[in-house]
Amino acid sequence: MRCAFLFPGQGSQYVGMGRDLYEGAEAARSVFDRANDVLGVDLGRVCFEGPEDELLKTVNAQPAILTHSVAAWTLVDGDGIEPLAVAGHSVGEYSALVAARVLDFEDALRLVRRRGELMYEAGLRRPGTMSAIVGLDEEAVSEACLRASGRGVVQVANLNSPEQVAISGSEAGVEEAERLAREAGAKRVVRLEVSGAFHSALMEGAAAGLAETLAEVSMAAPAVPVVANVSGRALVDAAALRETLQRQLTSPVRWVRSMRTLVEMGCDGFVELGPGRVLSGLMRRIDRGRATHAVGDLASLEKLREVLQSTEVDG
Repeated sequence: MRCAFLFPGQGSQYVGMGRDLYEGAEAARSVFDRANDVLGVDLGRVCFEGPEDELLKTVNAQPAILTHSVAAWTLVDGDGIEPLAVAGHSVGEYSALVAARVLDFEDALRLVRRRGELMYEAGLRRPGTMSAIVGLDEEAVSEACLRASGRGVVQVANLNSPEQVAISGSEAGVEEAERLAREAGAKRVVRLEVSGAFHSALMEGAAAGLAETLAEVSMAAPAVPVVANVSGRALVDAAALRETLQRQLTSPVRWVRSMRTLVEMGCDGFVELGPGRVLSGLMRRIDRGRATHAVGDLASLEKLREVLQSTEVDG
């Protein structure tokens, strides 16, 4: 199996995430302990025990997802499983960069914590919201956003599957785009629980602040290609990856294009590492012919090992 590693983004977190790995695998426990030391807080407690409202805070959710994802990846990496390429959804791109050996885990943690702080602050300065539009393609949703833009900032934020597109912007802009999407035949319109208008122009202040932090961090050339959110294309240059992390905050997550790029590269298996199974579900909507495996606990890790024992792993 020629596999790609996928790493989830914000929204996949849940109370109890990572506890099984922490209690059952020394290498995973070390990842959580290192996170506690770097951040100066008991991140493991927030992951394992909550409360939920604490875990949902952007400044906690993003480091929590990174830590759980890296803990799961550490165990898979310890088995000698090498991907053909990696990709991460939004904040999951930082987990992907750790797996590609572009970023040290500690540096990724500091970046993600700062990213969460900047996004939260940007949401206070320029309030906004997000909504998921189900049942319309990118062109129809883009048209709704264009027509609604007279009411306020609104743009496509996440291209998650051929018929699932998230929009982001000001309250008035998003509300008008939602109305127009319903008129255009959307099956569902779901307002998202977020602290700001992520992946929109309202995050410009956060992007500028993140650029300053990124400039202070060492980034190596990737050991395997990283398929970037901003372009949906494979990158093999550290400078390009640094620049794309800044642009990511104000640009759409081109997840459909990213997955199709991985397929074109020859990936026929997709391993999601971290909390939840969101990306595995999206992959089934993008290309049902590809095998998917979500690894977030010891039981799912063992299932992956069983699958790989019966197939040739070609990375």
